[in-house]
Amino acid sequence: MRRVVTVLAAALAALLSLSLTSGTAAATPPNIPSPATAATRLDQLTVAAESHHSTYDRNLFPHWITISGTCNTRETVLKRDGVGVVTNSSCAAVSGSWFSPYDGATWTAASDIDIDHMVPLAEAWTSGAWAWTTPERQAYANNLGGPELWAVTDNVNQSKSDQDPSTWQPPLPSFDCTYARAWIQVKWYWDLTVDTAEKTALEDMLATC
Repeated sequence: MRRVVTVLAAALAALLSLSLTSGTAAATPPNIPSPATAATRLDQLTVAAESHHSTYDRNLFPHWITISGTCNTRETVLKRDGVGVVTNSSCAAVSGSWFSPYDGATWTAASDIDIDHMVPLAEAWTSGAWAWTTPERQAYANNLGGPELWAVTDNVNQSKSDQDPSTWQPPLPSFDCTYARAWIQVKWYWDLTVDTAEKTALEDMLATC
C-alpha cells in the first residue's frame, strides 16, 4: 500500500501549479509513464481474478474532500485541467473551457464535465481495495499526484461506468496508448491486481503507442 500522505503533498503541488499558471493548464494529469515503463509495470502486477463484488459500496471511498479553502477535489481538477477557468467565492467554475481527451470534445460549461477515476472505485475495490482502511480509500479517491483523476465529457464517463479496458476503451482510438499507460500506473502505484482479460487488453492498447 503506497503512502497516504502523498495525497496531501500532491494537493499542495496542484494548488501551487494553479497559482503559477494563472488559470491556464494542460489537460493531462501528472506522472503518466512512458510506454516502455508502463509495459514493465504491467508485467509486475499480480494477475488475479476480481473478488468481493457484493460488498462494494461507493461510500467506502469518501470524496470529494476539501483540498484548500472552499475548493474540493472536483473543483481542483476542473481548474487544473481547464483553460481560462474562473471560479466564484465557493470555488465553483463559472467559466472556462475543458478538453475531454477520451472523445476529443471541448466544453465551456463545467456541468458538462465529470471527473473520472481512471481506475473506477468499484474496479479498485475488486482488485484489492476491499482490504484497505477508509483513510487509504479516501486517499485513492482524491489522489492528485498521479493519473487517476481526469476531466472528461459526462456521458462518456457514464458510459465507462465501472468497466476495465477489456470491456470499455475510449471513443477516441488515438488515446488508447495514454489511457493504458495511465491505467497501469494507477494499478501499479496502488498495488492493485489485474485479471487476465484486462491485462491482455492493456497489452493490445500499449501496442498502439
